[in-house]
Amino acid sequence: MEVDTMPNKLRQLRRWREISQADLAQAVGVSRQTIANIERGNYSPSVHLALKLCKQLEASVEQVFGNEDLQVSS
Repeated sequence: MEVDTMPNKLRQLRRWREISQADLAQAVGVSRQTIANIERGNYSPSVHLALKLCKQLEASVEQVFGNEDLQVSS
């Protein structure tokens, strides 16, 4: 059975913010492997986790998990 995953821009935003996978994982309460799997598209986060990730990256849900262009501010 094939699992649908959400495309995302988590890796690009995390790198732009200069945050390591480990630091982001610690900030949102998951393992570094979870962050890596989300970035690769191997795991779709819960709504709760997705919102926590967006808050940490100072980005909208649409920027991280949608089709909205990345226009991040400092």
